[in-house]
Amino acid sequence: MLIGPAMSRGLNTSNNALYPLTGDFLAGRLRKTLGATDLQYIESLVETETQLSDGEHLIRRGDLTNTSAILVDGFMFRTIETGDRRFIVGIHVPGDFVDLHGFALKRLDHSLESSGRTRLGLVSHERLKDTMRDKPKIARALWLATLLDASIHRKWIQTLEQLDAPRRIAHIYCELQTRLELIGKAVPRAVRTPFTQLDLGDMCGVSAVHANRAVSKLREIELAEIRRGTLYTNDWEALKRYASFESSYLYGDGPLKLNEGWD
Repeated sequence: MLIGPAMSRGLNTSNNALYPLTGDFLAGRLRKTLGATDLQYIESLVETETQLSDGEHLIRRGDLTNTSAILVDGFMFRTIETGDRRFIVGIHVPGDFVDLHGFALKRLDHSLESSGRTRLGLVSHERLKDTMRDKPKIARALWLATLLDASIHRKWIQTLEQLDAPRRIAHIYCELQTRLELIGKAVPRAVRTPFTQLDLGDMCGVSAVHANRAVSKLREIELAEIRRGTLYTNDWEALKRYASFESSYLYGDGPLKLNEGWD
């Protein structure tokens, strides 16, 4: 018998109180190696804020961009549309710069779509240009953020090729639980998301009907239950074993040093 929602634990309240817009940036990785001056500078990068409704796009594939956005609250999808099909090729959680690579590329090969309601802080590319020139330690932290995106993307490719739909869905939620834990926003036996079964299908490259069967399989084998986007489980370790999940690609321990040779 699977349990219902659990109480939140250990939210990242200190970081978010001092730095309400960027307090989750690299939290649980190497944020602790950044000094107060660095953290204040990162917070000051955000010039304006925006909020998006469910399904609203921050930017569409091919659009030119002169800002990058850090996700403050909610979830966002990276999506690619081909004909009448949508493929979700990545998920963002609070603290992620969702389009930092747009600083160099100027236009994206994918779209960024809000899942549920989201809040974002916008950073102009002019400010990022100044950061690259004047703040090498912070520039390296931003570079690390883009490398983490790439690491997660490679794992998504592997799991899409390697795992069937039930295990793929389990892997996605195990990943999200770990990423939320790193920023202090996980709860013990659940991952709460606004995802629909259509969303889950688009993450796995299958139809919503197939995704529904995959969700049912997780319930039948008594590892997890997904209701209205929220996954409940009594045993994260068993679910991780089922999904062949291991977290090293998330770099939860971070690089050994951020400032070596960059001060």
